[in-house]
Amino acid sequence: MKKKTIAAAFLSGLLVFSLLIACKKPAETGRSEAVRKGPPQEIKVEVFDRGTDGGRSDPAKNNYTDWIQKKILEEENIQVTFVAVPRSNEVPSLNNMMAAGNPPDICFTYDLGLIANYRDLGGLYDMAPNIDKLMPDLDKFLGEDPMLPGRRFILRSKDPATGAVYSIPARRMNTARINTFIRKDWLDKLGLPLPRTTQEFYEAMAAFKEKDPGGIGKERVIPIVTNKNVQWHLGNLLASFIDPNISIKDEWVNTVADRSYLLPGYKEGVRFLNKMYNEGLIDRDFPLYASDDEPFARLKSGVAGSYQHNYDMVYRDSPGVLRDLKKNVPDAELVVIDPFDNPSGKTIKYTYDAAGLFFFIPKSSKAPDAARRYINWLSRFENTSFLQLGPEGIAYDLVNGIPKVKPAPGLWIQNSPQNIDYTLSINGLELGDPAKNMQALANSYNCDPQLIFDAYELSLKNARPLPFIPVVLTAAGPVQQTLIDLGDMLMAEAITCAPADFDRAWDQGIANWLSVGAELVRAERAAKYIEP
Repeated sequence: MKKKTIAAAFLSGLLVFSLLIACKKPAETGRSEAVRKGPPQEIKVEVFDRGTDGGRSDPAKNNYTDWIQKKILEEENIQVTFVAVPRSNEVPSLNNMMAAGNPPDICFTYDLGLIANYRDLGGLYDMAPNIDKLMPDLDKFLGEDPMLPGRRFILRSKDPATGAVYSIPARRMNTARINTFIRKDWLDKLGLPLPRTTQEFYEAMAAFKEKDPGGIGKERVIPIVTNKNVQWHLGNLLASFIDPNISIKDEWVNTVADRSYLLPGYKEGVRFLNKMYNEGLIDRDFPLYASDDEPFARLKSGVAGSYQHNYDMVYRDSPGVLRDLKKNVPDAELVVIDPFDNPSGKTIKYTYDAAGLFFFIPKSSKAPDAARRYINWLSRFENTSFLQLGPEGIAYDLVNGIPKVKPAPGLWIQNSPQNIDYTLSINGLELGDPAKNMQALANSYNCDPQLIFDAYELSLKNARPLPFIPVVLTAAGPVQQTLIDLGDMLMAEAITCAPADFDRAWDQGIANWLSVGAELVRAERAAKYIEP
């Protein structure tokens, strides 16, 4: 831990030094019209690299990037270069680029603690000046903040003391979050119904292990597959153990680094995972899996019985879990269930906030106005619509006025659902009509559309977002990644230890987690809390 702390301190120091000497604030132009004469303004834009497995293309060079580059050059005289950042390693990658003083002009992340750290180190460009002139289309598209009635969504991150805006959220059209998927064909062979309670889920997993319904050999059966990010991959199960009567204040104050470890009841959820692990119901090697590659491989090979992830993950063309599973096991079925009942008997779970990823402009940018004009250009319906659907007749057909996505050839394949890695200002499909959005969404998968309707419905049943409190927080930024990494270690230790050692492992792990920064984060949240 000492070495990790020293390394983190060194990186933070390097980042401060680089920002001070290399990231000088460019002059504002204050102009709302594109500069259409003279040489084009050049910007670099981050894009996630999700790997090429499952038919993905080069994220920085494909038909969609070519389309963007040609159109934005013609219409706004902006020359765009895409910079691929590994999705599974985005935070260290961004840290390295920020520390070196050469990040893209437009970056994005789902990690608000990371943005707060860059902000507090002086590394972010203030987008507030001329925001009305340079980003009117984005402002109109984002509209009112769903969590803060009467406030513009574009100003979600506005500092109430200074008026600065260092990041802007994408609008998440679909707030469905996590689902649990199960091998229905295995249940059918055992004569078991779809689990409706936590106990029934446990009994199904035990039956999978003991009776080997897939005929693959008991020693190969993995009832529950996950990776080291257990707080996410088993998030619905763990959330069901949290005290349903917890107050908004206690929930918000004690949710640290997006982890719920400190909430009452959560420990008992981890204890339940410890019990299942020691009974051989959870992948023995999960702490070694840094990405989704290993869980996906086990699902596709037909040895895994259940999985939790994004509400639609197994149905997506990329990574193609259900598709490839059926190649190996033709009669396999993966369906969604909602079994994890809390003390009140409800399957309580969390949805996403309407704010998706957040994009920001590093202060090192030489063309911050062009960067903002680029994001504004992306938010126009004609541009988001094309990027989300692709070309008609090639990536989709219109069926009764509703787009029906079909397998796209070659470089027209989308590396992320609705190309969210390129649209930036929007997560999810928007056709201007919620009913059309849902039907088109279901049509966009190469599986029975009813599977998508069921997945969407169950993920939102008894679900709500975490509280959002509009205050500026600074304590989490410097320790966010340390808390995440140490949290993964804490969960792995508590889940894999002998049941008799669980209380010691958990209590010592939490004490250590609090001491390296979580207690400071919690104290700041308590001090700054205001009634929503």
